[in-house]
Amino acid sequence: MKIEQIYTGCLAQGAYFIESQGEVAIIDPLREVQSYIDKTEAVNGKIKYIFETHFHADFVSGHVTLAEKTGATIVYGPNANPSFKAHIATDGEVFQLGDITITALHTPGHTMESTTYLLKDKNGKDHAIFSGDTLFLGDVGRPDLAQKAAHMTQEQLAGLLFDSLRTKIMTLADDVIVYPAHGAGSACGKNLSKETVGTIGEQKATNYALRANMTKEEFVAEVTDGLLPPPAYFPMNVKLNKEGYSNVEDIIKEAKALDATAFELVANDTDALILDVRHQDEFAKGHIPKSIFIGLEGGFAPWVGALILDYKQPILIVAPEGKEEETITRLSRVGYDSAIGYLKGGFDAWRSSGKEYDTVTTVVATELEQKINENAAVFDVRKPGEYNSEHIENVPSTPLDFLNDHIAEFPKDKDFYVHCAGGYRSMIAASILKARGYHNVIDVKGGYAAIKNTGIKRTAYVCPSTL
Repeated sequence: MKIEQIYTGCLAQGAYFIESQGEVAIIDPLREVQSYIDKTEAVNGKIKYIFETHFHADFVSGHVTLAEKTGATIVYGPNANPSFKAHIATDGEVFQLGDITITALHTPGHTMESTTYLLKDKNGKDHAIFSGDTLFLGDVGRPDLAQKAAHMTQEQLAGLLFDSLRTKIMTLADDVIVYPAHGAGSACGKNLSKETVGTIGEQKATNYALRANMTKEEFVAEVTDGLLPPPAYFPMNVKLNKEGYSNVEDIIKEAKALDATAFELVANDTDALILDVRHQDEFAKGHIPKSIFIGLEGGFAPWVGALILDYKQPILIVAPEGKEEETITRLSRVGYDSAIGYLKGGFDAWRSSGKEYDTVTTVVATELEQKINENAAVFDVRKPGEYNSEHIENVPSTPLDFLNDHIAEFPKDKDFYVHCAGGYRSMIAASILKARGYHNVIDVKGGYAAIKNTGIKRTAYVCPSTL
């Protein structure tokens, strides 16, 4: 028996490759599927099952394409209603894979079709669960995403999740391994651990939602407390996962390599969004006017989904040379299939052509310290939890996720400063503000990590777990 977690940091997502006696199961695959086929061929195996823990909202899964390419059976849990051919498992249904078995445990709450898969070894011993978004390490799945589809309140869904955890998961032995669908950074929970593999026993001891003496009322109150609005792209991803989608390989072929002149013409003719995915420092030194920065080296796909509200808007890409196909692939992971072209030769080609370009003014934290003493306007674009934990005194919270809601708060008649934790998100904010005419925005390099090394007055630190 072989179990491999295939973790994608950008999405904080774990897919799983399971093999026994040449038979393979894939759990929650990404949209680009060739790596799973390659792994299967490397063990002279055949993909028998593609298990989906639920209809994912934060990424487009690869189940449809993988089934088309391999003939494997797509498996969902009870209540699933996909538009394509799939096996809808019953609660407790057992699937044979080589000399091991995988049992479907219906665990509704995050969504109504949410299902945990229990793997038993060749001796019939419970070995591991693949818990999807039902149970994370340190947290559980948020119960507010499926309200509309389930015709239920988030409190009702949380009540179902309480029952699922206590009747299907917490009854398992402490040494059973937990393989969740996500880790820290995912918007599918509130306080996920950075660890990506644990055990039932560890979670019983450390996960707030699995406290032995917890009442259902306490669980519902704690799980629903402090939930931020979900990213706007989530419903679109659920729709694609339920109804199907185009092959990523076809989407890549449709994007054209454009020289600087052609790139400019296409941008003007199509009203395309120009997306610059280079490092933030390179973007600051020079970029195409009105382009938006979301760098590949950060949480690229989730920020695309959170900030590009029209997923059908044509996208033109400015990427480091050799990273164009990767960019298109990673856009497609969250359902953005509208990349129509990329700048051949990267930004250097644009600059060499003599065309106009823009820059972002940056300062180091020690310079900000001087400006704050002169009553400069500063804006903190970190998440509310980061801000509440610690921030510069008298600086407002203007989280990047909801920047559109705060546009009117930024001054147009004087310079102002933006910062995040390390510099990635503040450059995204600066690019959006510049594209909207706020050319007086100044980015703080190094963000709050650098600010902490200055004499700038800050609020007392409060541990996020006690907020």
